[in-house]
Amino acid sequence: MGDDQDTKSDAVVAKSYEERVEAVNVISQPLASKKSTKKAHKLVKKAASVKLIRRGVKEVVKGLRKGESGLAILAGDIYPIDVISHLPILLEEKNIPYLFVPSKQDLGAAASTKRPTSVVLIRTPTKGNKDFDGKELYDTLVSEAKEYDPTSVAVSSS
Repeated sequence: MGDDQDTKSDAVVAKSYEERVEAVNVISQPLASKKSTKKAHKLVKKAASVKLIRRGVKEVVKGLRKGESGLAILAGDIYPIDVISHLPILLEEKNIPYLFVPSKQDLGAAASTKRPTSVVLIRTPTKGNKDFDGKELYDTLVSEAKEYDPTSVAVSSS
């Protein structure tokens, strides 16, 4: 009797970028485009392999307090929103560029963890990190994130 249900749960259907964007919360600005999201996941994977990464809200906040800089990538589908709502302000105060990607599951998978991850801080690669081959990818995403002006967001009063 339970065999039919087991086979349905085994066939996990990957959601498209457009389907994931529908689940994104209100504060997820700047949201990376489909192409930039792929670049961000590739960069996170490369940074995780050479340990240039901080995963999760607690670890990222601790790194920011210690003065680490880099590029922050946040998941846009975090509920309740209060879990990460303080991070964009903290990142702006520290002049750290940030981007939102649509899915915490994909961000966690790219960060080499089995758990979904709400935020990842990719520390600025130094010349000592010769194993890190994503420097140009890092630079393009940083420049894209810096283009975002938080004061340009129109607040609608309903």
